[in-house]
Amino acid sequence: ISPGLLVVAGSFAAFRVRMEGPGRLEGFGRGAAAEGGTEDTGRELGNQRALPSTHSFPPHRFCLYPGLSEDLVGTHPPGAHSLVAMSVGYFLEDFVDMLCNQKLRQSWELLFHHSVVIVCFGIAVLLHQYVGFALVALLVEINSIFLHLRQILLMANLVHTTCYRLNSIINLGTYVVFRIATLAWMTRWLFLNRENVPPATYAVGTVGMAIMTPMNIILFYRLLRSDFFK
Repeated sequence: ISPGLLVVAGSFAAFRVRMEGPGRLEGFGRGAAAEGGTEDTGRELGNQRALPSTHSFPPHRFCLYPGLSEDLVGTHPPGAHSLVAMSVGYFLEDFVDMLCNQKLRQSWELLFHHSVVIVCFGIAVLLHQYVGFALVALLVEINSIFLHLRQILLMANLVHTTCYRLNSIINLGTYVVFRIATLAWMTRWLFLNRENVPPATYAVGTVGMAIMTPMNIILFYRLLRSDFFK
């Protein structure tokens, strides 16, 4: 059995135990739904639990291995493959959790999102290639810090506070830098390296970017409308 698959299984089990244990927050996205307008938005903002340590891991690795940006296919720093495998386990667990505990009409967007991530990251884990590219994708998790903080403030009914307003500004700023700009850079990289990427892998990556980019733009619009133009 591939060590990467063992990490995926272990990550899935660990997150499953965590979610089934005491202190689980049922209906985590209701506060966001109340403030953001739609129940789907609440689920999209509230369901994703933070991946431990992944928020700081990708930029840390890029600083220690500056050459990584020059070869996103075959080069990756120590621990990067395990990190991507752990991420696959997390998304698998979250996918199962939504299927078991959410109505399809409430979670279809995230189910679709998770399916794309699981397929793309799964290819990197199985082939031991494109791990650097997956590591770039994990840069979006930096923004997740402020998305989760926004959710906590909503749940605490602290919407009309300076802290919430400040977090909203930082949230949108990091959203543009670490989500929209990152996806744009990844799309550009795929286009420039299309001749060096196998057709099947290039097709999967292109479809993934074509799906993820509009989804993130739509969520950005929802956040902007909810926090600034409500």
